[in-house]
Amino acid sequence: MPLPNRFLERASAPTVPSIRGASVRTAVVTGASSGIGRATAAALAAHDYRVIGTSRNSRSVVNPIPGVEYRDLDLASPESVRSFAHGLSEIDVDILVNNAGESQCGPLEELPIDALERLFRLNVLGHIELTQLILPAMRARRQGRVVFVGSMLASFPLAFRSSYVASKAALKGFATAARLELAPFGIHLTTVEPGSIDTGLSDRRTKYISDDSPYREAFTTTVGALDAKESQGISAERVARTIVHSATTPQPKPLYAVGSRAPLVFTARRLLPRRVIESVMAHSYGLG
Repeated sequence: MPLPNRFLERASAPTVPSIRGASVRTAVVTGASSGIGRATAAALAAHDYRVIGTSRNSRSVVNPIPGVEYRDLDLASPESVRSFAHGLSEIDVDILVNNAGESQCGPLEELPIDALERLFRLNVLGHIELTQLILPAMRARRQGRVVFVGSMLASFPLAFRSSYVASKAALKGFATAARLELAPFGIHLTTVEPGSIDTGLSDRRTKYISDDSPYREAFTTTVGALDAKESQGISAERVARTIVHSATTPQPKPLYAVGSRAPLVFTARRLLPRRVIESVMAHSYGLG
């Protein structure tokens, strides 16, 4: 029986209190056209938030969620980030959910630098710049929530996922380090780390490996195991419930993890040597 972990989400579905007394509460969710972002936007709308969901092309969103206002945002473009933030200048944003991102894999030796730059611009820098632009208004009102959607791979790194792991670890680093800066102004920063999720992300993951790569056999084994785990993973809706809870509970934890037996594996991570954890991770993905 796993030990309790005060940093992890409980299995039961949380309640969703209001964080302010105003009649209209506003949440911004990036990457709201599919997967976790779409499920989170729907959950917030169901709890009477005015939801502004982003997509690189808002007009192409399939089956828009009732109650969600879609706006264009390309996090890889600083100009787009600033334009989007400017469009929020007359809106009190209560919750910002930094969710959008790209999934990438490949041997470290073969990852193209331009692909790494794009990944970090999209997964990290775009979200940080958007957060920077929204924080002053939250600080002036002395209230606000910012949720960074990371990945359990940031806590349990996996071979051939180094770039993605690094981008999600960077988000967690920003959130964790800045929490004490913003807490005196009534602003809470939280990271949510999902485990394996069944959202079809495997089909959209960018892969970088040459035909004659010396890593091809191990890469194929690892990515095949990754795809299989994701096909049996938890739903985006379950992750969304955790995100909404983290964004609305009166005293949020620094980190919430959901899926992939999170309470058990985080307890093991605290109790066991790092080498043992790495060996178990490698074995579970057909390596080692």
